[in-house]
Amino acid sequence: MARTPSNMLPLGTTAPEFTLIDAVTKNTISLKNVKGEKGTVIMFICNHCPFVIHVNEEIVRIANDYRSQGFGFIAISSNDVEKYPQDSPEKMWKVAQANNYTFPYLYDETQEIARMYDAACTPDFYLFDAELKLIYRGQLDDSRPGNGIPVNGRDLRQALDAVLRNAAVSDDQKPSIGCNIKWKE
Repeated sequence: MARTPSNMLPLGTTAPEFTLIDAVTKNTISLKNVKGEKGTVIMFICNHCPFVIHVNEEIVRIANDYRSQGFGFIAISSNDVEKYPQDSPEKMWKVAQANNYTFPYLYDETQEIARMYDAACTPDFYLFDAELKLIYRGQLDDSRPGNGIPVNGRDLRQALDAVLRNAAVSDDQKPSIGCNIKWKE
């Protein structure tokens, strides 16, 4: 298993706008359509990465816990599906159904959106405030496949809770670790 860290996009960066196809509904979704009143979580994930599979249940729990509190959630897959057909939109739909995704699962066919967000790995998490300024990026928590640490979403949950308390999100942020995005050549 490759262990690629996040690039850690600079805090304060404005969320790049996008419009992509949702692999589940086949609808075109843009950032402005799903942004939350209090903030927006953008997750770069894919179907086959063991690091994503390891946290799938927790990202669904977090989305379910915080969406009703004013946060938008979006998952994006940017992998090259020619070399990694298990990440195709058809299989994205199946993964979303199997894992009960309650958020759009968008396909970034050109990989342009992953590049705009400087995404490097799956999973890679970004939390933007109500004005779409980056306030958190990095890991979900310290758990990784095989390290024995339970998945609890602590790091992302702490950032979301800070927003709910109108408190500053800690600058002490750790990069996510996961499979590298499978870039086209």
